[in-house]
Amino acid sequence: MRCSLALGYAYPAYGCYKTLELRPPQIEQLLFWCQYWILVAFLTVAERLAGWALSCLPAYGEAKLALLVYLWHPNTRGTVRVYGGYLRPLLVRHEADIDRGLLVLRARAADVTTSAATAARAWLVEAARRASSQMQQAAAARSGREGQAQ
Repeated sequence: MRCSLALGYAYPAYGCYKTLELRPPQIEQLLFWCQYWILVAFLTVAERLAGWALSCLPAYGEAKLALLVYLWHPNTRGTVRVYGGYLRPLLVRHEADIDRGLLVLRARAADVTTSAATAARAWLVEAARRASSQMQQAAAARSGREGQAQ
């Protein structure tokens, strides 16, 4: 697990950082790292969706580590092959459908956000009303006790 984190995430993240800090920037390297992180994101989603099945495979962790190193290693630069040969054509073929789905998802998220904000606002107003009522009752009880004490 630690090896996978170090070689699959930390080392590539540092390589990406070093590329971003180059002056002048090297566009080819930036493209390479963008493609790498896109692949890692897709692999992560796939792993989360099928994690239970993948975890049953013998040597899955080692295979994943080997794939991540293959993707970024300077001698293999597998990112160029996998992204250009598989993922990019897949995304291009389904781009319109993905864009439509994202529009629907954004609209639903906006609706949920609006509904949640409305519900939270109503809850806060009700909580403030109750707190105010309790404070008024406590003040009335105090003034009643003070009046009796005199």
